Amino acid sequence: MTTAFDPVDLAGTPLANRIVMAPMTRNRATPEGVPTPSMVRYYTQRASAGLIITEATQTSVVGRGYPLTPGLHTPEQTAGWREVTDSVHAAGGRIFAQLWHGGRIGHPVLLPDGLVPVAPSAVAAAGQGFTHEGLKDFVTPRELTGEEIAETIAGFAAAARNAVEAGFDGVEIHGANGYLVHQFLAPNANLRTDEWGGSDEARARFAVEVVRAVAAEIGAHRTGLRISPGNTFNDIAEPAPEATYTALVEAIAPLGLAYLHTCDVRDPDLPARLRKRFGGTFLLNPVTDGRPTGVAELALVEEGAADLLAYGALFLANPDLPARLAAGGPFNTPDPATYYGGTDAGYIDYPALDA
Repeated sequence: MTTAFDPVDLAGTPLANRIVMAPMTRNRATPEGVPTPSMVRYYTQRASAGLIITEATQTSVVGRGYPLTPGLHTPEQTAGWREVTDSVHAAGGRIFAQLWHGGRIGHPVLLPDGLVPVAPSAVAAAGQGFTHEGLKDFVTPRELTGEEIAETIAGFAAAARNAVEAGFDGVEIHGANGYLVHQFLAPNANLRTDEWGGSDEARARFAVEVVRAVAAEIGAHRTGLRISPGNTFNDIAEPAPEATYTALVEAIAPLGLAYLHTCDVRDPDLPARLRKRFGGTFLLNPVTDGRPTGVAELALVEEGAADLLAYGALFLANPDLPARLAAGGPFNTPDPATYYGGTDAGYIDYPALDA
């Protein structure tokens, strides 16, 4: 019987176990998006994970959705990440960078030179976003032109190339939780009627093209994709997501990606159906009804429901989480003040909660 503590080969990258540290926003980079010594320490402390997936890392200046988030689009950012990856590798760990573009989730005060957030359509998200000036209402984004969409896709590929230069073992494309890739997938955020919207296949096209561009740049074996069909976070509405995500998964399945990662999927049976269509390594961040993923979820690997299992909140409070899971505890309790979504789909760990 396969367990979560067994090693596995991830498309050529050997993992010591199948316990994955989920991507979690932390807001500890410099204002220029350069990783800091705090980030080196944080990730190195958690190197016993089979795989670490970093916090969301913007692929361009306009992609920044929160303050003090890191990037992978300048030489300084790339060099800063090298400090992280070298330290994690020295501790025996493996680490992927999560590539992210906030899209309409952001605010002009976070952006330089008069830039405003961009999105598939000029539709503002309801609610407020976190900025260095406090919470602010989301603004109406500027609709991307066809040429700008191509440039944005190229930006993901360039960031992936920088990630490899920075020493990452691979990258995960953030297609979940209401950010730009997810905005293209969602019918309430993508009102386009051109080749980038209007049908399930057209709404899936941006995600598909980003995946193809990144895989062509660094290799499919170094490329993963995270999705959250039906997740309503960041004012996303996908009342019938299966057709769109089926089109997406069927388009990327032939590429031979490192993995497909699902999180906060509202239809509990949909991940299994998408996994079957994908055919490759499946990373599951399970819905756990308002509590962090814990010991009970280890059975999902034993039962064959997932190849890899992602843990979020418990990794913040327990840097040595794999050893604690193997022993059945004890566990430090995560602070629920920063825990959103009711699952480990995401975690905002603000600077006041330094680990």
